[in-house]
Amino acid sequence: MKPVVNNERGSKADLMIYGFAVAAMLLLAYNLYKIFLVLPDEAAQGMIYRIIFFHVPAAWTAFLGFFVAMVLSVLYLSSNDLKYDALASSINEVSLAFACVNLITGSIWARIIWGIWWTWDYRLTSMLVCVLIYFGYLLLRRSVDEPTHRARLSAAVSIFGCVDIAIVWKSIEWFRTQHPGPVLSIRTGGGQMDPRMEATLYWNLLPLLLMAAAFVIIRARQESTEQEIDSLRRMVHAS
Repeated sequence: MKPVVNNERGSKADLMIYGFAVAAMLLLAYNLYKIFLVLPDEAAQGMIYRIIFFHVPAAWTAFLGFFVAMVLSVLYLSSNDLKYDALASSINEVSLAFACVNLITGSIWARIIWGIWWTWDYRLTSMLVCVLIYFGYLLLRRSVDEPTHRARLSAAVSIFGCVDIAIVWKSIEWFRTQHPGPVLSIRTGGGQMDPRMEATLYWNLLPLLLMAAAFVIIRARQESTEQEIDSLRRMVHAS
């Protein structure tokens, strides 16, 4: 009966992956239509401002994933159940990809608006530190073989990484440098951004979250398989 249960779980996971992917593509297609064909250019920046519709939602998707992974890491430390570690690892890996999208799109935006690819602005620097922390997280997992020791160290890094996320989030309020201040209503209470543009920004968060969910399911299945293979390998070596 056990293989049947696994097959059922695999089928449900496949349906979720395809469902999330299709919904994400449909929403993204609609949002791209609005972004490029409906919304006007921004008065000061022209058409390049449209990168914000991917730059900001990518950061929010990454931060949400990192926070969920931190909660799962705390659950692992309190229960020693490796399923929490596996899921936290999958979420952190996917979230790191979206954090890189945020950093790359920000650099492209800076090149057009500021005339430079990079500056050591507090927001940019703290985001770079965040990306490096989670790259270190992945390198740590590749360098430690013993599962429980690896899980404990990974949980510690995941929790520590969320401290930097708080700094990234508050940096444009704490430090006034080259990066512009908050313009969204959720940050200021009375947004300086056109309501149509702000609404589209939130709507474009949804397909990114759906894509992230699909990627997490794929990575979680792979991580579970890797754990099973590692467990079998250890049993063979022990015998």
